[in-house]
Amino acid sequence: MTRTKVAIIGSGNIGTDLMIKVIRLSERLEVAAMAGIDPGSDGLARAARMGVATTHEGVEGLVAMDGFDAIEIVLDATSAKAHEHNAAVLAPHGKRLIDLTPAALGPYVVPPVNLDDHLDAPNLNMVTCGGQATVPIVAAVSSATPVRYAEIVASISSRSAGPGTRANIDEFTETTARALEVVGGAARGKAIIVLNPADPPLIMRDTVYCVVGDCDEQAVVTAVEKMVAEVAAYVPGYRLKQQVQIRPVGAGDPLAALAGGEGHLVSVFLEVEGAAHYLPAYAGNLDIMTSAALRVAERLAI
Repeated sequence: MTRTKVAIIGSGNIGTDLMIKVIRLSERLEVAAMAGIDPGSDGLARAARMGVATTHEGVEGLVAMDGFDAIEIVLDATSAKAHEHNAAVLAPHGKRLIDLTPAALGPYVVPPVNLDDHLDAPNLNMVTCGGQATVPIVAAVSSATPVRYAEIVASISSRSAGPGTRANIDEFTETTARALEVVGGAARGKAIIVLNPADPPLIMRDTVYCVVGDCDEQAVVTAVEKMVAEVAAYVPGYRLKQQVQIRPVGAGDPLAALAGGEGHLVSVFLEVEGAAHYLPAYAGNLDIMTSAALRVAERLAI
């Protein structure tokens, strides 16, 4: 099989883990280049040792590299602000972009929910780690009953939050909340991120709350469990931490206003353990992003 050539921009944790995943796991893709801005980064050093062409001159260095014309897909693992620049530089060259930052220049893509709807888009946005973990659950609940309000809390180890993650906190909450609505189907969405300083570091945990009206409780549970299995097909460490919980929301409940009156609260508790290809197992937040991006790139390569 002829492999589709891809390039990765960003030689930090996410970019390096993504490179290793493509090399180890993909039969459709070949990493042709990695671009960074730190000549001393571990990511560029590892790429060179693995036979991948490198540049420390960023996207401009990537465009100037021999073999750039053969690259079909570029995966951007930098930051929201940097992606705006990278996308502008790459625009004249006709490359497909997969954006692992919260820049959201292109449509939000969550593989088991809406990937097939955006196969022709030139720039696909992978939302956020919290979005990749929780939007599928909101979409699953929405498939069984209308979701009037969705709120998610993503708790990640502070050790897994590098400079890029910390610089994008505002974009994380805004992009994730919007994706809960646009992709997940919630009438209103809210996202919260918690950087947990616990030592030893804790595995990523995600809590999803959906306020709905009257519903078929078994249909909701079945839809959520089915979606969890679909995500786990490409993120093996993705799992329910406990059974789906559904309780009535009465007239005196603070959530009643969000429910538009009486209804139900659906609570889903998730855990995301990383595959530890490059990052520690507790960094499930980064692993789910690179796994989702790999899923998208392989689909585009078909």
